[in-house]
Amino acid sequence: MEQWRSSDLPVPPPFGFRNFFRIVGPGTILLATSIGSGEWLIGPASIVRYGAALLGIVTVSVTLQVIFNIEMMRYTVATGEPIFTGFMRLARRPWIAGGIYIIFAILHIGWPAFAATSASALFAAVNGRLPEIADSQALYYYALFTFLLAFVILISGKTIERTLEAASWIMVALIFAFLLIVNVAFVPLPVWWTSAKGLFFIGKMGSAYDWTLIGGFAAYAGAGGVANLMMTNWARDKGYGMGANVGAISAIGSTSRIKLSPAGCIFPMTSSNMTSWKRWMQYVHAEQIAVWGFCCILGMFLTVNMAVAFVPAGADLTGLAAGAYQAEYLSRAVGPSLWVLTLMNGFWILFSTQLALMDGLPRLTADIIWTASPRIRVWLGDDVRKLYYGLLVLFVLWGTIALKLAQPLTLILIGANVAGLILTVAAVHIILVNRRLLPEPLHASRFREVLMLGASLFFGFFVVMNLL
Repeated sequence: MEQWRSSDLPVPPPFGFRNFFRIVGPGTILLATSIGSGEWLIGPASIVRYGAALLGIVTVSVTLQVIFNIEMMRYTVATGEPIFTGFMRLARRPWIAGGIYIIFAILHIGWPAFAATSASALFAAVNGRLPEIADSQALYYYALFTFLLAFVILISGKTIERTLEAASWIMVALIFAFLLIVNVAFVPLPVWWTSAKGLFFIGKMGSAYDWTLIGGFAAYAGAGGVANLMMTNWARDKGYGMGANVGAISAIGSTSRIKLSPAGCIFPMTSSNMTSWKRWMQYVHAEQIAVWGFCCILGMFLTVNMAVAFVPAGADLTGLAAGAYQAEYLSRAVGPSLWVLTLMNGFWILFSTQLALMDGLPRLTADIIWTASPRIRVWLGDDVRKLYYGLLVLFVLWGTIALKLAQPLTLILIGANVAGLILTVAAVHIILVNRRLLPEPLHASRFREVLMLGASLFFGFFVVMNLL
């Protein structure tokens, strides 16, 4: 692996409200990814079955994932490299370390399950009813449409990151506007109080619990696993910190090719660079706490609050119609006027996740291969787009087959529990990367490292309970 170059840290604009919304972006993409199956599927299914007292899992999970995200962004701001490159630099055999995370990513997000669940919402909106077993073939075509729509969006724009960022802002705005209006207008105040109390307590958990469901709920309360880690790839392409000196993956339709360096940069520990460093980390903390963390908790609260108000306790929210159950129960309670709007909200929630994850697997795989193999860089004429889009096309071809393999919620639950395992392992890995590779002035505090170990133990608990 190539060694870091040395250059000054780019100076960020003064920290302020207007500049904040110019700088943020990766956190918004991650938010659009996070407001997905956890909020619309796994969260309501868990709370309807076991009660709002489990909402405390959301508060703990998101808080720990905020710390997790900030610590991996520490590496990317300092070097311009995605955290996967740091994992590889720490290993004696970089290919093996990179390969392990590619396998993790395939197990976690290598399934087009979110396209399939969003298809059930789209089917219900078009046909005016929930899908049934006899509609399996029609659901496949709806899922294929949403999957290919995500592909079309990805190949537009100048860089993939900018395209995802723009789409994410639009989808997040639509989703939260709908959720806030419905909750304020139709959910009774006692339900608000029950759900709000749940955020601050974790009820007693026993052996009778479905630990696959609860483990998936814990991981997907935030982003979960590879989805968290991918944010550093988007931050590099956005130009966060030293990422501005490294390059990006440009869209295939872009008239200009942006060169992507296989190695990042490190900056001298001068007073001016350290001033810029502190300001960059201000932006990172603000984005993760105010945009990603707060909105993740709010999104889960609002969707679960709807479920507590309108879905009968103990109802089964799994099956082919998983993406449409919220609309079914809401329309029964409030009336048919919200049927289509609720379904389209569910579609946007699940589709936004599929959009980011369709980019994620080819992106992280391309970055790992690009970093580790000089031969491939030479063979492809130093154009990373050929590698990225080749992998993207392979993923699309695989997706057309995988859409028929199993019920989508089953695939999502498998992926969610793999995400918990990834968070368990990566939390410790990030501590080691930052402590061993970064200069001492850039290290996290011991307290922050203790919180990272706490994250590993928290998510590891659910992994162990799943295995018992």
